[in-house]
Amino acid sequence: MKTTVLTFANNKGGSGKSTTCSNVAYALATLSKTKNKKVLMIDGDMQMNLSLSFFGEDEVLGFNESEDNLYHALERGKDIEKCIRHTEFEGLDLIPSSMLMSNIEEVLYKNGGDRRVLEKLLKGLIKDSVYDYILIDAPPTLGLWVRNILQASNGVVIPVEASPWGLFGLANMIGYVEDSAKENKGLKVAGIVITKVDVRKNYFHQTEELLKSTGDIPVFKTHIRVDSSIEWAQDNSKPVGAYRKSSRSAGEFKDLAKEIDKIDF
Repeated sequence: MKTTVLTFANNKGGSGKSTTCSNVAYALATLSKTKNKKVLMIDGDMQMNLSLSFFGEDEVLGFNESEDNLYHALERGKDIEKCIRHTEFEGLDLIPSSMLMSNIEEVLYKNGGDRRVLEKLLKGLIKDSVYDYILIDAPPTLGLWVRNILQASNGVVIPVEASPWGLFGLANMIGYVEDSAKENKGLKVAGIVITKVDVRKNYFHQTEELLKSTGDIPVFKTHIRVDSSIEWAQDNSKPVGAYRKSSRSAGEFKDLAKEIDKIDF
């Protein structure tokens, strides 16, 4: 079994990164009825939205105050396995973030500016093929921490909001990935997924046409439409596929997971 490390990233906030990461993780873990995939999620953002997607506020605040979260593993430079929390769903685990991640750039620079801290921490999990997938929710920045994430990754999924400003800064994001790929030769853009789609508005069609016209970056066939079920699921700290399996968005995230699972990284 090969472990694929996949990052969900966009330097523009509000693109639906955490939502897409959490729901794709659940969909990947439940794709097969015969042999479910094992998926580890890593919450790389100080906002802790990925953690809140699977655990209640009190539990997430407990993770924040614990010594066993992503921030402290990076600070120590070891023991990331101790930070793994099991969700209520079989084969789906999480390494929670911390509000202290707001200081992670300073910590990384103090430790010599190493761009491969995360890669070194994940080495054991990857070598032992503990998981089929490791999915990382990156913060909406382009600094040393995101460079660490990209150096540890095989591919990047870029969620783009279907809105007038949805494409703003996308060129910077893609350029940053391409620059990171000079060091990490195996890194590639898995694809762009268009999120928060309202098919009644022209924004979606304009966004889709513009992205496809470039021809350089793959665009997933599946797009994620606006659906109140997603918000209700988040309010209940569950992926939408578990909260409302019959919802439109649950089907869309499953289709997106199938597309991702077919990519040869």
